[in-house]
Amino acid sequence: MNLFLLYIEFFRIGIFSVGGGLATLPFLYSMASRYDWLKSEDIGNFLAIAQSSPGAIGVNTSAQVGYLAGGFPGGILAALGLVSPAIVVIVAAAKILSTFKENTVVQAVFEGLRPAAAGLISAAGFGVIVLSLYSKDGFLQTGVWYGGIRWKEMILFAVIFLLVWKFKKHPILYITLAGMTGFILKL
Repeated sequence: MNLFLLYIEFFRIGIFSVGGGLATLPFLYSMASRYDWLKSEDIGNFLAIAQSSPGAIGVNTSAQVGYLAGGFPGGILAALGLVSPAIVVIVAAAKILSTFKENTVVQAVFEGLRPAAAGLISAAGFGVIVLSLYSKDGFLQTGVWYGGIRWKEMILFAVIFLLVWKFKKHPILYITLAGMTGFILKL
C-alpha cells in the first residue's frame, strides 16, 4: 500500500465525515469496496476495538485500518490524515468565527450541519447494527430472511441492551462484559 495514498484517503475522510468517528463508517465501507486489503467485516471488528479503547473512535479506527494497510507507519499516517483537516478547520474557524459569531448566515450554516451530522451518525449506527447482528452469507445459504440472523450476537445484544436500560451502570462495565462474553462464546 502506498503510504501517501493512505494519508490522502484518510485526509479526504477527515474533510467529509462531519459528526465524529461513526460518521467515518460510510467512507470506510466505500474504501473497503475499492481496495482488496480492507474487508467490510474488518470494519466492524475495528469499530468494536475502537469503541472499547480510550480515545476518539475515528482516530482509533483509522489507526487500525492504516496499520492493516501499511504497518506502524500506515497507522500513524492514517490517523494524521484523518485529523489534519480538523486541525486546519479549527484554526481557521477560530479566527473567522470570532469575527462573525453573531452573523445570521454563520448561525444558519451551523443549524444546517446538525441534521446532516445526525443523519450520518444514524446511518452509521444502523450499518453497525446490521453488520453485527445479520449475516448476508447466512441469508444466501438458507434463502430465508431469518437465516441471516446471528442468533448468539442477537441474544448478547438484547441482554446488554436490557442491562443498560435497567441498571444504568458505567459503559465500561458493559463493554467489558460484552468483550468477555464474545471471547468465551467465540463470537
